[in-house]
Amino acid sequence: MSLSFVRVDDVAATPWRNGGGVTRELLAWPDGADWTLRLSVADITQDGAFSAFPGVERWFAVLGGAGVRLGDPPLALRPGGAVHRFDGGLAPHCALIAGPTRDLNLMLRRGRASGLLAALAADETLRCAATLRGVFAPLGGTLLRDGETPVTLAPMTLAWQDDAPPVTAWRMSAAAFAFECSLNDTGPR
Repeated sequence: MSLSFVRVDDVAATPWRNGGGVTRELLAWPDGADWTLRLSVADITQDGAFSAFPGVERWFAVLGGAGVRLGDPPLALRPGGAVHRFDGGLAPHCALIAGPTRDLNLMLRRGRASGLLAALAADETLRCAATLRGVFAPLGGTLLRDGETPVTLAPMTLAWQDDAPPVTAWRMSAAAFAFECSLNDTGPR
């Protein structure tokens, strides 16, 4: 039951096809070519449509900058606000509120997995039964897991594991984002 770690600054930025920003893929599980779960941090530098991902559920949260207006009618999303869930096939329009933003994205393929991305307040406990789960710590902090040694995370770090014991509690000492993923289809793809 070991954790894996990746820091945003250790991942090369990949430009978007539409030129509106770059993405740093932190996790593509089980692999980058045929992922079921993908978690990334994006830097959005100009207005434009998101890429379409048919058959994918997406979660989006603003980490930094003034925020964005997403969709039609536009929904204002700002740092510290709620995580927004939407159909990845819709490719909503994104307008920057006042300059570039940095954002967190979780994508899950429908039919293969179900899950969520949620904002956690400092010292809020996440209890889940999914064996694939993790936390993204924008500010860093200490991760506490039932029966495990506390782990200090640097700012902008993702910690995750795909063999977590069922129904355990995770808690971060600082505000963070947590994800969990339950596989619906474990057969061949």
